[in-house]
Amino acid sequence: MSKNLDATLAALADPTRRHVVELLRERPRRAGELAAASAMSGPAMSRHLRVLRASGLVEVEFEEEQVDHDARVRVYRLCPEPFVDLQAWLDQVQAFWSNQLDAFKTHAERTHEHTYRGEDR
Repeated sequence: MSKNLDATLAALADPTRRHVVELLRERPRRAGELAAASAMSGPAMSRHLRVLRASGLVEVEFEEEQVDHDARVRVYRLCPEPFVDLQAWLDQVQAFWSNQLDAFKTHAERTHEHTYRGEDR
């Protein structure tokens, strides 16, 4: 598993950060909006956003009229790349289990046929 995927999974392990991702799926939002929607303080939300930024799941942009990059006007949006990597990994895991279940089904059907015909008695 890649280091980036590890960071993605670690960031998404927290329910608050998953909630933030759900909110950002709708549209980009300011940190204050995210904090209010999550019923938490600005500093607490800031810690979660720092983790999401470090993992590459979100990026920050500043509103054009703000030159001083005031934290209150930072707008957060999702970055698609980590989610694409996560989906690719999940697809691999799903393919593995699908193959395993197909093999088990084939084995169970063969066993049932032999038993039904009385071959295993």
